[in-house]
Amino acid sequence: MYIKKILWAIALIGLAVAAYLAYYIYSAMMVPNTAFNNDEAYIYVKSTDTYQDVREQLEPLLKNINKFDALAKQKKYISNVKAGKFVIKKDMSNNDIINSIRIKNGVEINVTFNNQSSLEKLAGRIALQIEADSVSLLNAMKDETFYAKNNFKKETALGMYLPNSYKFFWNTSAEAFRDRMLKEYNRFWNESRLNKAKALGLSKDEVMTLASIVYEESKQPSEQPRIAGVYINRLKIGMPLQADPTLKFAAYQLPKYNNTVIKRVLNVHKEINSPYNTYKNAGLPPGLIAMPDISAIDAVLNYEKHKYLYFAADAKRIGYHKFAKTLAQHNVNARAYQRYLSSQGINK
Repeated sequence: MYIKKILWAIALIGLAVAAYLAYYIYSAMMVPNTAFNNDEAYIYVKSTDTYQDVREQLEPLLKNINKFDALAKQKKYISNVKAGKFVIKKDMSNNDIINSIRIKNGVEINVTFNNQSSLEKLAGRIALQIEADSVSLLNAMKDETFYAKNNFKKETALGMYLPNSYKFFWNTSAEAFRDRMLKEYNRFWNESRLNKAKALGLSKDEVMTLASIVYEESKQPSEQPRIAGVYINRLKIGMPLQADPTLKFAAYQLPKYNNTVIKRVLNVHKEINSPYNTYKNAGLPPGLIAMPDISAIDAVLNYEKHKYLYFAADAKRIGYHKFAKTLAQHNVNARAYQRYLSSQGINK
């Protein structure tokens, strides 16, 4: 009788322990363990991060980090951390959280950039959005071996990056970002665009260079094909482009113009000795002066056919231009705009 009582006691203790273990496992795995009120929270795991780095990000998001630790160890996540951006949803259990953060690369993000004036600024913009830092990005973008393999040079490399929004994983490397942009560039230059460039007698780089000038002249997509037509008319007759934005670009390469903004192009700028001075040098400059919008690139490829050789900013419609077929009419338009600048106190 005494032995039976002992056995029953042991059995009851065993059941109690089993029940406790079952409850502990259940609470560790299945019970919601998030401590935030928003619908979602995010963690960013670097390629070099350890479990401790992940834990530091998770601790303020969870009610009980110790139970998470126990399950992470049981599921071998501690020794198998994945890099990327990961989503933690409100009321997720530890099991759900671990399953969501051990997916390779995590979730995709939108990487967006607009018209950057240099590779340095582009690298800085991208570094704010993915794991790769600006130094590694710039080194990848300026890699001479990459240039040679893909027919770029430092003067034209900026044209490979088309302003837009792209899907990436957050932990994308600098080289992977650059290589993806090359694919996007090659996809953009489809057979139709290549044929249009050939019909113009221009290479891809030359189209991109002209598009950068058109874009700097006008941000109005409706006007860009007409401006492109003016420059193409000038190229056809051997007339210098005489593009003011190229003078600004040439000036900004000089130390005396560091940290300045040129609001008014003057005769002194026309005397700058630079291959980008399109008043002194015929034809296109050696490369891009800015990153053009796709609208400006297509404006060159689908330029408006007309007889205009000149244009000047319109003082009555800021952001737009007046076009002229003769120098005499152009001078009238240009003087009107110069008077407007003077009235606004813009002298340099």
